[in-house]
Amino acid sequence: MIASALAPVMTPALLSTLRNHPGLPRHTWYIVAASALAVLNRPDEIPKIYTYVVETGSHGADLSSSPDQQLRVARRMREALIKTSAIGGVPKTINSLLSLKGATPPGMLDEPGYPSPTGRVKDVYEVPCSEVLQRGQTFFDKIYGKIARRIMGQLDRSGTEDLGLTARLVYGHIISNTSILTPAETSFVLIAGLIPQDVNPQLKGHLRGALNGGATVEQVRAVREVTLMICEASGMRRLAEDAVGGWGWRTEVANV
Repeated sequence: MIASALAPVMTPALLSTLRNHPGLPRHTWYIVAASALAVLNRPDEIPKIYTYVVETGSHGADLSSSPDQQLRVARRMREALIKTSAIGGVPKTINSLLSLKGATPPGMLDEPGYPSPTGRVKDVYEVPCSEVLQRGQTFFDKIYGKIARRIMGQLDRSGTEDLGLTARLVYGHIISNTSILTPAETSFVLIAGLIPQDVNPQLKGHLRGALNGGATVEQVRAVREVTLMICEASGMRRLAEDAVGGWGWRTEVANV
């Protein structure tokens, strides 16, 4: 029996709706969409986003993108996918980045010999580890505010202190790097990657963290709304709380 092809997610109508959503900050819809699709395991849909931006511009009245704008969009999408790895898994990020690469002209790539502008290579080989970890801790503290110490303590006492170590490494080297995406945009990426996973405890922290990073309530709600649109277009649905199977959410998705 031949398996049927997956139904398309990013239809022209949905792409247009996201691009023109009035509640999203300018030039963020495509990083939100790419992050959600990566976690939904639909890397095949990610090139549609980049192609659509190139053809129509990234926001509002823009009708097309200049080469500089296309490079900026490509880098922002790649950075969103890198940061999504922290909450969705490296394998999905690998597949998503390779899928995006297939739609990206060679001049828009940051390959060896043309290093990424994030500076992560320097963080690994030239910057003292203590500085990178402190940057991550500062970012973590800003996201979680007055409960940051309690949250990190829970990770350290999860049964293995390695969980807290993992969080420190991820925040230091991945999440706290704001060379490409701002703190608020980073939170948008994390929110978009958490919603498809039905993990409300973690989602609640990052919804508040986006506010701590400078986003407004309206912007955070807009990110939640468009992510739900993408999830539902992918087949996710609200499930009964005692459901033993299915793909969706067992409780109402957290909001601010």
